[in-house]
Amino acid sequence: MKTKLYHMLGVATLLACMPSCTKNFEALNIDPNRIDKVTPGSLLTPTIYGMSTYFTVRSYDFTWQIMQVGLPNPSAALGVHRYDITETAGNGTWNTCYRWLRNIREMQEAAVTYDQPMYQAVAFTLQAYIMGILTDSFGDVPFSEALQAEEGINRPKFDTQEEIYTQLIANLEEANTIYAGSGIMEGDDLLYANNKTRWRKFNNSLLMRLLLRLSKRTEFDSYSRIQNMVDNPDTYPVFVSNEEAALVTITGNPPYNYAWARRQDYVNFEAMASFFVDLLNELDDPRRPLFMTQASQLVDGQPQQIGYVGIPSAHSGDASQFNYNPSTPNGNLMIYDNIGTPIKEVMMGYAEVEFIKAEVALHFGDVEAAEAAYKKGVEAAITQWIGGQMPTDYFDNEAAQFNGTLEQIMTQKYLALFFNDYQQWFEYRRTGFPVLPTTEYMLHDGIMPTRFMYHNDVRRFNPENYQAAAERIGGDNVMTKVWWEK
Repeated sequence: MKTKLYHMLGVATLLACMPSCTKNFEALNIDPNRIDKVTPGSLLTPTIYGMSTYFTVRSYDFTWQIMQVGLPNPSAALGVHRYDITETAGNGTWNTCYRWLRNIREMQEAAVTYDQPMYQAVAFTLQAYIMGILTDSFGDVPFSEALQAEEGINRPKFDTQEEIYTQLIANLEEANTIYAGSGIMEGDDLLYANNKTRWRKFNNSLLMRLLLRLSKRTEFDSYSRIQNMVDNPDTYPVFVSNEEAALVTITGNPPYNYAWARRQDYVNFEAMASFFVDLLNELDDPRRPLFMTQASQLVDGQPQQIGYVGIPSAHSGDASQFNYNPSTPNGNLMIYDNIGTPIKEVMMGYAEVEFIKAEVALHFGDVEAAEAAYKKGVEAAITQWIGGQMPTDYFDNEAAQFNGTLEQIMTQKYLALFFNDYQQWFEYRRTGFPVLPTTEYMLHDGIMPTRFMYHNDVRRFNPENYQAAAERIGGDNVMTKVWWEK
């Protein structure tokens, strides 16, 4: 019997299929009449939980630093916020994405075996979500020949990013059609409880994301294609509320443990970054107490709160320059002392859809539609968090009033993408917004790195295909721009 539900890629870059099990999901839903295949529904929740939880941590470890949201404190030397991206920085992303893409491949096969086309659609949706993160992180990667060691392909070719995006977009279009059909879903679904209507909206919202990522590639006519989706909501339903968004509810109760085992691992030795805090302060933003604590300072020997204050990214490393204790992460956002209290992990939020609409409307000169979508995006971003409430006078603040610029849309989108895997980083690379301050202590002359280097085992175990890909993209280094950035 082949137990294929969970796979650790022993040598990730070989993309082999060495079966093992994941501690939180040991039970397999196996048809005794077809014991060599798992049912597609049994693969869904492990993939959702595994991906959302892993990238919640990566948001904190990587995106917070490179996008000036938060940083280790103290931080005396180098680190991601100083653009020190090591050659192994992407290894975990590579391994994790391919591990769960293996589940997606099994889901596709099982959907055919059991004649359950809805799971073929779900597989396309999740494949686009995972593969999108992977290719945006590295550029060209194995795709068409990946995960086929059982078929004798141990050294897969690297598909171009253009080929990957073309196929993912086509798959999402096909999935949209399947979701509109009469098939059903059954099994364990942590995200949408087998609601195929919501899966369809997630699918099409992802289609918007992928199309927008290609905005510089004029041959894809991304803005027109997205506008067509906006104009035809019956054909392309997308998120219209936070309730429909891909926000994973995690209770902290096994097997759905919080991303951090201990509250102190999230809260301690981390400070919020000045850029992020100052932006929220300028907006008088209600998310501040949800995201962080207040800073404090000794006054007459007693600690006094001084409001929300961060520390600058890529500072000199001399901690004595700060005569205050900066704002730190609010533990209740991501890990409660009272286990069982739900939190949200973000796969894709509704706010992102509205900011996509705002950018597209602005591109076509429809300022009124851009402003309406901008305001919906801001409100959605604030209220998606448990306890988030939208102030009635939020847009009375001059800093929040719509000014008709892409910079303002992208700056608010940056706030909306808080804790959303690497999306802040990807969108900064696409647009250059928000405008982040630089310091003399940043590497690469203060120019932000644009990708991870390939997994170091690729060079050893798939050298020919690695070399071909490295030469094609312009060199395997962290400053090489991926195809859609050029």
